[in-house]
Amino acid sequence: MTTKNIIITGAAGHLAGVIISKLNSPEYNIRGLILPKEKGPEQQNAQYFLGDITNAHTLEPLFEGLNPEETCVIHAAALISIQDKVSPAVYNVNVNGTRNVVDACMKHGVKRLVYVSSVHALAEPDKVSMIYETKDFDPDTVQGAYAKTKAEATKYVLEAAGKGLDVVVVHPSGVVGPYDRGRNHIVQLVQMYLRGKLPAGVTGGFDFVDVRDVADGIIAAMEKGRSGETYILSNRWVSIPELLEFMRIGARRKHKKGCVPLWMAKSVAPVFEWIGKVTHTRPVFTKYSLATMEMNGHYCHDKATMELGYHPRDMKDTIRDTMNWLIAVQAV
Repeated sequence: MTTKNIIITGAAGHLAGVIISKLNSPEYNIRGLILPKEKGPEQQNAQYFLGDITNAHTLEPLFEGLNPEETCVIHAAALISIQDKVSPAVYNVNVNGTRNVVDACMKHGVKRLVYVSSVHALAEPDKVSMIYETKDFDPDTVQGAYAKTKAEATKYVLEAAGKGLDVVVVHPSGVVGPYDRGRNHIVQLVQMYLRGKLPAGVTGGFDFVDVRDVADGIIAAMEKGRSGETYILSNRWVSIPELLEFMRIGARRKHKKGCVPLWMAKSVAPVFEWIGKVTHTRPVFTKYSLATMEMNGHYCHDKATMELGYHPRDMKDTIRDTMNWLIAVQAV
């Protein structure tokens, strides 16, 4: 599949920024959607448009003057939430915003839409079985605001595929990596470790994946993914104590960071959430984020490996590169 025009939403975000940098070639004409006061990566082949996916009319300039047969849309904009309840803002961005993007793609007849969903949209059969791709999504079968809204949005995207829109859906797991100054929750954890402000970790873990590998997977999905298919872009289950050990090695520190049991962390999570509200800071651990640490985090990316050539790197390398980048840009 040859595409010259790339429209990408959420262009100022961590993942979208890496995708844009990887498409730094004269063969691509990139149009990125950013919110007012945001800034996309400076790149010769990238042009940015102010708009909001929740306001459908602001999407129109993105499509003007483009040949739809040579245009692909990567919908990467989302509002990540580690809260349990679905807020109006999260629903508006993740569900209504996705509907607007899908409808615009159908209206303008673009060549392909790549939707960046999440593994959280996938229902877990139990606590131990491997989780594979599916085309059945129901917000009532998943837990948490982000998961529920992503499941509902993914269902709408796949319904559009049934109406003739060329759609490919990708499901990244827990994205982490360099080129982010702490908006990402795991990067925030790395920052706190480097600053000496992380008192302890917790037990449990999740499937964490490098942002650069996810970006490669999305580009591969755009170029050679099968229409109407879904692909998991995961890595492997990594425990929080293991992540902290990678940080210790990367920072060349002698002492290991202790970890408290999940049950104990969950008992005090409401206190940290309350402190966050009062101090206008974002807590790293909330009731929902801790709940994800005991979820089934075993996602199979064999389909993406076989069909897209997807090969995630070792998480130890990701943590090292993240720490080195944060130190280099003085974000610690």
